Amino acid sequence: MEGSGGDSASMATQRAHEAWRIYQYYLDKTTPHAVHRWIGTVVVALIYFLRVYYLQGFYIITYGLGIYILNLLIGFLSPLVDPELEVSDGPMLPTKGSDEFKPFIRRLPEFKFWYAMTKAACIAFLMTFFSVFDVPVFWPILLCYWIVLFFLTMRRQISHMIKYKYIPFNVGKQKYGGRRSTPSTSGSRAD
Repeated sequence: MEGSGGDSASMATQRAHEAWRIYQYYLDKTTPHAVHRWIGTVVVALIYFLRVYYLQGFYIITYGLGIYILNLLIGFLSPLVDPELEVSDGPMLPTKGSDEFKPFIRRLPEFKFWYAMTKAACIAFLMTFFSVFDVPVFWPILLCYWIVLFFLTMRRQISHMIKYKYIPFNVGKQKYGGRRSTPSTSGSRAD
């Protein structure tokens, strides 16, 4: 009898491990498709907000989600090594024009930012199915408080970015003026 109980537990563990491997496989396949991932996250967030609007409740869950996303955003915009707090032998942001170029390394990488944000939106969506989380609050106060918190936090972050002269975004590959393609001669040129 003991052997059959151990076998079913082992089978359940094996199935859970296999399900986790499949999940991780598809998660890894989404890594290079940043635009599609973010579109999916926006869709999930819109579905969540439509549900909250339709139910006219769960504002405390939405406020918590907003605070969590704000915290993730700060991690996304912050350098891995904060020059204000730590002196390290690792990569640091250049502070003078004569300093060696060191790339901006985020405290929270883009993929982890996306993953945590999407997971939080899905969990918040699932929480709307349980009435225990529908705490009655006056939502305009929460909204005003979140907006004030957002602006104060962003102002502090932007002043930090200005002080230490870093930009946390890559605008894309720098283009240099090399060979230019000549316009085709379609008869519109006067000789």
